Amino acid sequence: MTTTDPHDLVTSAGDDGTTHPAEQIWTPDQDPAVLGFTPVLGGLHITGLPGPDADDGDHPALFVLLGHHRWASVIHAAALYMQRVHAWTRWCLYPGDDPDEVIPRIPRAVHTHGVFLRRPHPDHGCASGRDDTWRMVWAPSTKPGAVPITAMRHPAATVTAAAIPNPDEGAPAIWAA
Repeated sequence: MTTTDPHDLVTSAGDDGTTHPAEQIWTPDQDPAVLGFTPVLGGLHITGLPGPDADDGDHPALFVLLGHHRWASVIHAAALYMQRVHAWTRWCLYPGDDPDEVIPRIPRAVHTHGVFLRRPHPDHGCASGRDDTWRMVWAPSTKPGAVPITAMRHPAATVTAAAIPNPDEGAPAIWAA
């Protein structure tokens, strides 16, 4: 799963002239595991995503949790995710980093919304390079398919690597408590 710029719902016209989405929208009544989310802490679902310009297999630049959660819960969930998925005991450093390196602050988490899309829509196929892959796009809460999420940059990732909506710059997000 990847992240991209803010969401614009892409539609196509069918042979009969009706408009339909070109991509499938994930809804919370579906299994979050199809998106790559890992259950932690008795019901929280979290995933780690690479930065927008990262190659496959790169370390996570950001963490995304379904729903709006407290900052402390995000930190705990991220540590569990890194331990379970990547077998890292020092969740706030990348492999090869100096363990004596001081991380001055754990990044703040934000409450925002996202839309999870998969191309092609199962009922309306296309020949795109993104076929059968899920991606997440930041979206205002009013967009079709928008679900509440909490996002936080990985402490070792650069601020620009994560591309998380910044409430201080007018993004549709608020800082998690």
